[in-house]
Amino acid sequence: MLIGQRVTLRGITRDDLERQWQFNNDVEVELSGGGDPPYPQSLARLQAEYDQDVAKGGRDDTAFAIEVDGKYIGQCALFRYDNVASTCELGITIGDKDYWAKGYGREAITLLLGYAFRLRNMRKVWLEVNGHNPRAISAYKACGFIEEGRLRAHVWSNGQYVDLVQMGVLRDEWLPKQTEL
Repeated sequence: MLIGQRVTLRGITRDDLERQWQFNNDVEVELSGGGDPPYPQSLARLQAEYDQDVAKGGRDDTAFAIEVDGKYIGQCALFRYDNVASTCELGITIGDKDYWAKGYGREAITLLLGYAFRLRNMRKVWLEVNGHNPRAISAYKACGFIEEGRLRAHVWSNGQYVDLVQMGVLRDEWLPKQTEL
């Protein structure tokens, strides 16, 4: 468990699935993510995927529930690990719109970056974001990410092609800023 001032990152539980199912079926939440077009998802399918993953045993992956005041508001994860280059991709979704634009995403990202750099020994964390999501881009920049590239008109989103922005932060750029806090 990773504990910040207002945000806790913890393992995802079966009890979180109903809220996650609601987030996964909210078109506005899905479009803000900027990836694939939104698809409907049944609660039964989400639960079956969770149960299948749990049945494998072992430890949880690096996917975390984002909890604020005891309430599940979304999830974040590290994935696409490259063990040779010591890099990974970061993804985050705040599904509860009551928690948008209030700094919870930035705090969750900061906790996750600390986990990636200090505990997983990553050298770089990168991400891709919909170019029409200035709220997310601003949050990523506030956490130390810089724009590394832009694929113009690359993603079909909400009836138009939009840019896909590639961003990254290096451990050597991030660590000095943590001592300033």
